[in-house]
Amino acid sequence: MTVDPTAPAAEELLSDGTRIHRMGVTYVLGRMVIAPLARLIYRPRVEGKHLVPRSGPVIFASNHLSFIDSIAIPVAAPRRVHFLAKSSYFEGSGLSGWASRQFFTSIGAIPVRRGAGQAALDALDQQRALLEAGSAVALYPEGTRSVDGRLYKGRTGVAFLALQTGAPVVPVGLIGTDKVMPKGATLPSPRHRITVKFGQPLDLSHHGDSSSGRARRGATDEIMAAIHALSGQELAGAYNEVQPQSPIERIKQALPHERR
Repeated sequence: MTVDPTAPAAEELLSDGTRIHRMGVTYVLGRMVIAPLARLIYRPRVEGKHLVPRSGPVIFASNHLSFIDSIAIPVAAPRRVHFLAKSSYFEGSGLSGWASRQFFTSIGAIPVRRGAGQAALDALDQQRALLEAGSAVALYPEGTRSVDGRLYKGRTGVAFLALQTGAPVVPVGLIGTDKVMPKGATLPSPRHRITVKFGQPLDLSHHGDSSSGRARRGATDEIMAAIHALSGQELAGAYNEVQPQSPIERIKQALPHERR
C-alpha cells in the first residue's frame, strides 16, 4: 500500500476488510510546523535517534508518564509515527472540535474507540494493518499512565503485535514529561526539559510464535527490561490496573489472566 502525503486524511479498505486511516496534508503540515516549534520551545534532549530504522514496520514501545508522551515521541523520532487516540478527540463540533481534530491528526493520531471486547480487537487490527503497510506505531506496554512515576509491568499486546507481524520493537525511555505536563495540567510548561531515549531495536522472534502465551510473556519482559534500562525508573513489580468499579470487575481482576 502506498500513501500519498498530500492527500487528505482518509480511510483505506485493505484486502482483509480492515479499515486503515492514512495521513494526509494535515499530518505533513503538522510535522513541518508543530515539530520544529515544539523543539524550539521545549528543547528536548534526544538520544539514540540513529538506532531507529528509517523504513519498514517499527513498534516504538515506551514508558508512559504524561499526556504529552504521544507528542514527544513523534517530535523526537526521525520518521513518521502513528498512535491511537480516543475517538472523542475527533468527534467534537464547532471550532473547538475542528481544532481538536486538526491537532491530533497533525501529530499522527488515529481515532479508535477504547474498551474491551470488539473495541480492543479493532484497535489491534488497526495497529497490525499499519505495521503491515510498513508504518511505525507508538504503544505503551503499561497500558495507561503511571500514577506515581514508577515503571509498571508490561501487558502482552505489544509483544503479540511484534511476534505476529515480525516488526522490530524500538524501546523508548521518556524522562521528565510528567514534570512538563503533570496530570491535571491544561498546558505543558516550558520551564522543564524532557529527554527521549531510543534504544537498540529488538528482534523478538526467538521467543516463539504469537499464539504462545509463554512467548508473549517472555517478549514483553524483554521489552520492559529495555525500557527500564533507558528510563531508570523504579520498578513497581505490578500491573498498572484501573481501579475496579463493581464487585464483578474486582473478581475478574483477581482471577488469573493474561494482561493484554
